[in-house]
Amino acid sequence: MGADGAARQRPSLILCLLALLLAPLWALAAEQEEQAWQALREGRALLILRHTTAPGTGDPAHFQLGNCSTQRNLSQQGREEARRWGALLRSQGIERPRLFSSRWCRALDTAREMELGTVQPLPALDSFFALPGDGSEQTSQLIRSINLMPPGEPLVLVSHQVNITALTRIFPASGEGLILALPLRAAPQVLARIAPPR
Repeated sequence: MGADGAARQRPSLILCLLALLLAPLWALAAEQEEQAWQALREGRALLILRHTTAPGTGDPAHFQLGNCSTQRNLSQQGREEARRWGALLRSQGIERPRLFSSRWCRALDTAREMELGTVQPLPALDSFFALPGDGSEQTSQLIRSINLMPPGEPLVLVSHQVNITALTRIFPASGEGLILALPLRAAPQVLARIAPPR
């Protein structure tokens, strides 16, 4: 084989070696994610989800709680993402979770579009984007509220980026979910990050 042929084969050989080296890591990540889903199914963990796509940042100056026309709302893409979340949860055997949401319309609509049952508003999940000074106390309130809940069906929460970042120090994408170990702590154990389902 000439030098040109050997040079052409080198990139594919490198890719094969990389695939062999990374395969165990992919297998480990998949196993860890499955263990996280099992913990959620068994009530040993919760899923906290950033609401799905709602174009923009924060809320309009004339924001009113309970009046969706004054708020930043889900796009059609966001509604479809929420429905895909519902399908993913059902595929994981989570059909009727205890489902809590921020009172903001984009979070409530995310939870409702999942079609997993009754959505219960929980003020501790409300966005504090406009009042960042409230973040520490509201995060503590969320932890207390969750840890006072009796064991039961899997627990799914829909909230906002600022809330999830304050709790976990992770900046989730729109529609991204985190499975967190219970009982919930100020520095929770993140069992898995779940990308928005496609």
